[in-house]
Amino acid sequence: MQKAALAEKKKGRRIALVPTMGFFHEGHLSLMREARRRADILVVSNFVNPTQFGPKEDLARYPRDFKRDCKLAEQIPVDIMFAPRNEDMYPTSFRTFVEVEGWGKVLCGMTRPTHFRGVTTIVLKLFNIVQPDVAVFGWKDAQQFLILRRMVEDLNLPVEMVGGEIVREKNGLAMSSRNKYLTNEEFEDASVINKTLKKAFVLIKEGADIDAVRHFIIKSISQTKYGKLDYVDFVSRSTLEPLEQIKKGDTLIALAVFFGKTRLIDNLRV
Repeated sequence: MQKAALAEKKKGRRIALVPTMGFFHEGHLSLMREARRRADILVVSNFVNPTQFGPKEDLARYPRDFKRDCKLAEQIPVDIMFAPRNEDMYPTSFRTFVEVEGWGKVLCGMTRPTHFRGVTTIVLKLFNIVQPDVAVFGWKDAQQFLILRRMVEDLNLPVEMVGGEIVREKNGLAMSSRNKYLTNEEFEDASVINKTLKKAFVLIKEGADIDAVRHFIIKSISQTKYGKLDYVDFVSRSTLEPLEQIKKGDTLIALAVFFGKTRLIDNLRV
């Protein structure tokens, strides 16, 4: 992969990368289309990264369907599907990790303390292997995107970082590979997340403060049949520091909600 990428760059071709863990849905495909517009060569990585899963998380049962992924990728079209094996990415002697200090310990990192270290490490490895000029990530994973963008800036990586907008199911639920874990009843109940965030945006436009908006979100989720709020936080998009008041253009409202055993995330940028 690295030799192929360097050969394309010698020809003056621009490379775009969309890192994924496979099991593609329309959210992934929208990122690929955006990347396709921005480069001559489109590479999509397809790798379920073990270092971003905790010991009691769903690594073993994480959904996979490589043949289906390849058929969907052909429709974009994707030039190269990079699907390394675990032993290729993490040989037995592997000991090096990269971390954006502090940023991976808030929001989702409060309950997944090693998750973002695994994310930054694998993405840096992918950048070194694929040599992209531009990389496209989804805003659904807002904390992930902000951490990776910080890593790129801090380490002077020559990669343009692009955020793709959230793609949603018909009921408003953010598309995710984990949505397949939901029962029909949980899937419909989970539509409350987007409805709640939309109403929160209206409240903010009407002048509501952070405490009032937080109270509304907590109450709204608590009234669902299956939803159990993991967290809701208001942080700066530039620092991930908690906010005491809403700063227009720099506020991220991020939340995670359990429906049954499935943990779903969503966010609102204000």
